[in-house]
Amino acid sequence: MTATLDSPPVTMTSMADQVAGTEPALALRTLSLTKRFGEVVAVEDVRLEVRRGEFLGVLGPSGCGKTTLLRLIAGFERPDGGGIEIDGLAVSGPRRHQPPERRRIGMVFQESALFPHLDVIGNIGFGLPRRGRVTRVAEMVALVGLAGLQHRMPHELSGGQQQRVALARALAPDPALILLDEPLSSLDATLRAQLRVEVREILRAAGATTVFVTHDQGEALEISDRVAVMRAGRIEQISTPSELYLRPINRFVAGFVGEANLLPGEVRHGEVQTLVGRFRAGNGTLADGTRAEVLLRPEQLHMLPVERLSTPPRPETVLRIVRRVFHGSEVHHVLRSDSGLELEAATPSSSTLEIGTEVIAHARAREVPVYPLDADAAPGSMEPAEAMGPTPIGAEPRRP
Repeated sequence: MTATLDSPPVTMTSMADQVAGTEPALALRTLSLTKRFGEVVAVEDVRLEVRRGEFLGVLGPSGCGKTTLLRLIAGFERPDGGGIEIDGLAVSGPRRHQPPERRRIGMVFQESALFPHLDVIGNIGFGLPRRGRVTRVAEMVALVGLAGLQHRMPHELSGGQQQRVALARALAPDPALILLDEPLSSLDATLRAQLRVEVREILRAAGATTVFVTHDQGEALEISDRVAVMRAGRIEQISTPSELYLRPINRFVAGFVGEANLLPGEVRHGEVQTLVGRFRAGNGTLADGTRAEVLLRPEQLHMLPVERLSTPPRPETVLRIVRRVFHGSEVHHVLRSDSGLELEAATPSSSTLEIGTEVIAHARAREVPVYPLDADAAPGSMEPAEAMGPTPIGAEPRRP
């Protein structure tokens, strides 16, 4: 799983700080947005700020409320509490609800929803004012790379081409905000990987502000400037892709975004002692005896076969490879301790160890998150931690 790191972090500025008479810096703001369906709270106290030109991914499991959030922003649903501002204008609130057609939004759904009786030009130009329509449609055809296909009917296009037409139609009226509701989910994996990069470049070239809903972690991390992770109607964390992956705010985000090893340990003398090493326990803020979990990603674990060690390791530190999972460029080795704890360690596909091999493991990470487990610790709290070195407890590698 890769994260795009070339976009600088976005610094949010409230609309109250903007100079009067200038365009608002925020394309979207939600204010304690809440939506209920009977006894079910689908969206609860959601607060978002999206800057102009930003690409925000909204990620979460099925039923977490991400599509309901998109429908509230679009105006298809009325909120039960809170409000929505688009381009500095209130479009939804206690006594106000503008319909979707008055919100200056463009929306692309899971299915392209093209008009089957109209060709590419007809679909893109539908609803545009007559004046300037021909010029604007030509601009959109060029933007999405469909030159030469503008007279084809929807059934004559591939799935990817249909979604590009849908995107061009959404961009044609120059909306303040583009909403994407898992528009690539119906495509095969190879085409989806190709098209998501194309979609991101098209939207970047258009200068569009985008809110993109998906359940695909890799997709969200690859093309978003920031990602909001939702659970049970609430936003758990909003961060850049790299921050979200390396420093998740709680165990849920850690486990949902990428593959996670959560190693149990206990704080002793300011360090969390685990099966694979010692880690600094949040700058001394965790008391001795506190139980905690340390997050390590599979690529942060390094394996050393026991047979290569100069001295025998302590028995409790020995792990056995019980299976291997092929991921293309990487192989994940599943390691099991005598107590039944399982961890995953990743290696390049060209460098693997056999099933049954006994190994010890240590961390290849300078910073890792630590999550207190004790009942009196704040739920979901996280303390930054720093690995104390590459050598696991109880073993020394053989010197060459």
